[in-house]
Amino acid sequence: MRKRAIIIGAGPAGLTAGLELLRRSEIVPVILEASEEIGGISRTIRYKGNRMDIGGHRFFSKSDRVMQWWMELMPPDLSVPGVPACDAGAGSAAGAAPCAKPVEIGYQGKRRVVTVPAHLPEEPPLRGLGPLQVESEEEEAEVEDDPEAEAREELETVVVPEPANPDLVMLIRPRRSRIYYLRRFFDYPITLTANTLKNLGVVRLLRVGASYAASRIHQIEPEKSLEDFLINRFGRELYLTFFKSYTEKVWGTPCAEISAEWGAQRIKGLSLTTAVKHFVKKAFRGRKKVAAAAGDVAQKGTDTSLIERFMYPKFGPGQLWEHVAELVRQKGGEMHMGWKVEGLNFVEGSGLEGDGLRVASIEAVRQDGERRTFAGDYFFSTMPMRELVRAMRTAVPANVLEVSDGLQYRDFITVGLLADRLKVKEPDGGLLKDTWIYIQEPDVLLGRLQIFNNWSPYLVGDPDKVWIGLEYFCYDTDDLWKMADEDLKKFAIAEVAKIGILDADAVSDAHVVRVPKTYPAYFGTYDRFNELREWMDCFENLFPIGRNGMHKYNNQDHSMLTAMTVVDGLVAGHVNKAALWEINTEQEYHEEKK
Repeated sequence: MRKRAIIIGAGPAGLTAGLELLRRSEIVPVILEASEEIGGISRTIRYKGNRMDIGGHRFFSKSDRVMQWWMELMPPDLSVPGVPACDAGAGSAAGAAPCAKPVEIGYQGKRRVVTVPAHLPEEPPLRGLGPLQVESEEEEAEVEDDPEAEAREELETVVVPEPANPDLVMLIRPRRSRIYYLRRFFDYPITLTANTLKNLGVVRLLRVGASYAASRIHQIEPEKSLEDFLINRFGRELYLTFFKSYTEKVWGTPCAEISAEWGAQRIKGLSLTTAVKHFVKKAFRGRKKVAAAAGDVAQKGTDTSLIERFMYPKFGPGQLWEHVAELVRQKGGEMHMGWKVEGLNFVEGSGLEGDGLRVASIEAVRQDGERRTFAGDYFFSTMPMRELVRAMRTAVPANVLEVSDGLQYRDFITVGLLADRLKVKEPDGGLLKDTWIYIQEPDVLLGRLQIFNNWSPYLVGDPDKVWIGLEYFCYDTDDLWKMADEDLKKFAIAEVAKIGILDADAVSDAHVVRVPKTYPAYFGTYDRFNELREWMDCFENLFPIGRNGMHKYNNQDHSMLTAMTVVDGLVAGHVNKAALWEINTEQEYHEEKK
């Protein structure tokens, strides 16, 4: 009889585990999803012919394995309407008919033709501050000693299948994100450009410089909070300008109450000094590139960073995960929607790990009260760690229960607005080209704004309308979370009207989506998380995976890798749980100087 894996949750981690098991083993996946929707926080919301992406999901990864996995399921659409694809060498000769060349996207010295490459900057740890990349002194020295180092890039070509279904494809989308502050747009990530200097103004720049100088002379010691950490590295004025408001909107906790250790882990090695050095170095390199381009016409227009393009499912992120769910069903896996896990039952195990306890079965209940027991051999959990521990029908040590109950989460609200137009426009009068706009205005609760038209034109039912998503971060105990939908719509419209994004009378419709436990928080009892993790590892056939399953601020690719790693172990005969917990550790601290 074939073994069974019970998988809690039909988000990226759970669905990846299910499909990988079917592709690589004889284990039958049984996926239980508490809601009626596929994709977790990566699902697509449908509303009156329009679609919403919860939080915005750009499809790129540092992992070649994840990138290939995505592209095999949904090949990139490289076509250009009305233009044939180029054959090898076509389109280069004088007089040749125009044709669509392969898409090339590059970043960090890596490029790929036809696909999106794998080594990219992460999402900013403080959400909205930009990918905080810091080059080591060794890397800087290499570039200075070898002026042509940047020109020598590693070129990778990946062959992907031709799309069999014109709708089941990844679009290659232009990406632009900016910060909205002082009722003006700033580059994202924050860079020392003429636009930034102009927007800040002379007086504020002088204050930034003076406060930074003061911070270098009078360091706050010891650093007890994230506020101390940031002031020591950027000065109080810059901290107040670009760090404090947005960080507190996202996490709902004053920076003075967030551990300095968290800041050290997330953005170690970055300061205003390194930012200035980076600016000067880039400016110097930029002049060299212009001179080189003058002698090599072929270089013009070929330098495209991943920050400028990304892959995106034609009908939103949920399209990919709905496709995966269908493949799971077709290959013999089970999908059970609307089943909420209430209990985990245990038996004595093999004694190979920890105290040898094994999960024997899971008890779940539907909204109509129907109950069912799902027995299995392996158990994957993507449910919030706090809820998982409460559901475990075995003795839980007091310290573990204390840590589990003290874990905190931030909840998330998106308010979709359908409008005739926006007040803010591109210089040519057209629709803003941004995918995301980070709202750092302290006089509104709004944290971020998406323009769904720019993620994919297929997310919008009427191309003459503007379909935007207003994003709020809160707790489920906050008044904002409890606000009636109609009141919340009015509140959101008033906020974007207040900061000059649109006129209230331009909005013709709105839709509210609440997503609980979107962000596992790095405060509360998180500093004692190892106590919980070590106890959880004692259960030899229980594998927490994904963002909430591991209480780790993972992107969807990291969540997928945790699932893949467990399946790798099951196929090999042993799951290395320590390696599982290391996923995203390196990437999590990518800003640290090596």
